[in-house]
Amino acid sequence: AETILSSLPPEWPTDLTKTIAARVTASSSSSSSSDRDDNDRQQTIIVVLDDDPTGTQTVHDLPVLTEWSEQTLRAEFARNTPAFYVMTNSRSLTPERAAEVNDTIARRLKFAAKRYGRRLSVISRSDSTLRGHYPLEIDVLARALQDDDDDDDEIAVGGSGLEPSSGLESSSSSSSSMIDGQIIIPFFLEGGRFTINNVHYVADGTELIPAADTPFAEDASFGFTKSNLLEYVEEKTGGRYARDRVESITIDDVRVGGPDAVRSKLSQLFGMRPCIVNAVTLRDAQVFALGLMDAEEKDGKRMLVRSAASFVQARIGCPKKPILSASVIINNNSNNNDNGNTSDDENTNGGLVVVGSYVPKTTKQLESLLAVEGMERIEIDAADLVGDGAGTCDGDASSRDISNRVRTAIASGKTTVLYTGRKLVTGSSPAESLSIGNAVSRGLASVVSNLDVRPRFIIAKGGITSSDVATRGLGIRRAMVLGQACPGVPVWTIGEEGKFPGMSYVVFPGNVGGDDALRDLVIRLSE
Repeated sequence: AETILSSLPPEWPTDLTKTIAARVTASSSSSSSSDRDDNDRQQTIIVVLDDDPTGTQTVHDLPVLTEWSEQTLRAEFARNTPAFYVMTNSRSLTPERAAEVNDTIARRLKFAAKRYGRRLSVISRSDSTLRGHYPLEIDVLARALQDDDDDDDEIAVGGSGLEPSSGLESSSSSSSSMIDGQIIIPFFLEGGRFTINNVHYVADGTELIPAADTPFAEDASFGFTKSNLLEYVEEKTGGRYARDRVESITIDDVRVGGPDAVRSKLSQLFGMRPCIVNAVTLRDAQVFALGLMDAEEKDGKRMLVRSAASFVQARIGCPKKPILSASVIINNNSNNNDNGNTSDDENTNGGLVVVGSYVPKTTKQLESLLAVEGMERIEIDAADLVGDGAGTCDGDASSRDISNRVRTAIASGKTTVLYTGRKLVTGSSPAESLSIGNAVSRGLASVVSNLDVRPRFIIAKGGITSSDVATRGLGIRRAMVLGQACPGVPVWTIGEEGKFPGMSYVVFPGNVGGDDALRDLVIRLSE
């Protein structure tokens, strides 16, 4: 890793956090001067469609919506929020259902943006290890976000997604209604996910491992074989975009050329041409973000971004916030609630850790946590949860016993670890594997739903698991990102509609942290 990183040119000399934040704030709060055109006068709202809850791992003080009714989305626009997340949980869905969800949200966002006179900037946030519904989600969003008059003219639905119409890329100009480029930037600083010379790497200690050589590439639903992102795009699009048709923003572009070089390259994109972004530091992502903003706001380009978590931080100019102390997280949990528990009672309860992720990193972290003395350990056989696919933990005596054990342990002050056995249950197809994963996750969430005692803290490990615990277990509809419990691990404040209003909820990604990261966090919150 040191050899590769030391060969790169120095970073762009200027920290752009305040510059970007000022532009985002100005755009969201006031109209521009009268000598600018109509497009520039529109205020911008940034909406992040997050395919699981872990994408909030680099930001703070932003709202997260877990449902997307027209009323809910309009309410967020009415708040004049400069940016917000919509948690789609689409990584857990079949391609058909993921397409339906993205289409519905995009069309409702487009309607709300027109109603409130806002320019809409959409980011499709997904996995930094390249798993997820790509290119499906970007294709669906591109179609849905076109202007109404052009919905059926310029892009047609094809078997592998949305196909550019004949001759679309033969012209150097594009209709203002069309999406000019799809930006792919899987850089994630806290997770050690870097793109260098177009190759995407996953850091493991002092090594940089090409993404296709990691266990993530063997995912039963979203596997891939290419680490070079030009080739990855070609592979995932089934050859629709050959590698020589994929543009690249290089490290030299962002570190030597700066925002102007980025803007220049982006201004040449049209016809949904893919463009991958090399980045190693947050400043690299900031330089790209500023160039992107200039291309959109000054050149009228329309882009869709497929990114990991760090780009969102760069795009909104979100300053870094210190890691949250245990006292901040726990004190956030000490409000009275409908169950009548007092803060003293709540602080003597044990915490709850729910682990459903099966990635090797999670398994190692779970092993480290289970070695800590004094905790209640409750293992569930995933095969028992799958059954007929219902994914319930309250349908028979054995399941009710699990819920009772969790409640008793927490009420007695013991931190409880509820986890699935480490034998991965997969199906005969990607869709069947997704269905099995969902059933397991719903079973774990049902235990949380049955709780009638407020834990000292709640941690959910894994994307699908944390989504179901949030929505099915805790009833969250709108939360605020409080900050991070440790690098790359977001903490939400549960909204008033949730099971434990005002409580902190820790969303621990399956693929983040060292072997002892989960153990260390649990110990810190238990002291």
